[in-house]
Amino acid sequence: MPVSLLEPVWEQFSVVLPDRPAVSSTHPLGCHRLRIPDRAIFEQGVAALVHGSGYERIATAGCSDCTIRRRLHEWAEAGPAERLHRMVLEHYDRMIRLDLADIAVDGCITRAPRGGEMAGRRPVDRGKQQITAHLDIAVDDLETAVAWAVEAGARPAAFQPQDDVRVMLDPVGNPFCLFPDQS
Repeated sequence: MPVSLLEPVWEQFSVVLPDRPAVSSTHPLGCHRLRIPDRAIFEQGVAALVHGSGYERIATAGCSDCTIRRRLHEWAEAGPAERLHRMVLEHYDRMIRLDLADIAVDGCITRAPRGGEMAGRRPVDRGKQQITAHLDIAVDDLETAVAWAVEAGARPAAFQPQDDVRVMLDPVGNPFCLFPDQS
């Protein structure tokens, strides 16, 4: 995730986090490993959300999946997680200027019994291709929407199957489609 998006959210979120000592004063032997900084947990949590993966996939040698899960749970109980959720939505709204009141989400997962090169692997195959979500966004002016999406960091996909629809890829490579609103 680009630092230009992450940094403003972190600055606002870090203010609402409870102060915690660098080491636990309740340890029976009076010692303990240093607490992993909140910023590191924040970045790992955002990475899990952006990539849609479990904590064990984004964990590092210095920050285990258990630590990420435990700290996010701690934040959820203390209240900052709800504020983070609202802040992220507000920043996302500002970034893509999308009125979420006008969005209808629909989707399905189907098997392709005869396969084919576009079918991909079955979602139940462990360690294989992940399920992805796809957004179709109705816009007033297709070319203006494409220009705006490119300015926001998206890029047109190499393959454009229809003349009146633009397949775009977000900065991470997730596809979404822009099409003229017919209503």
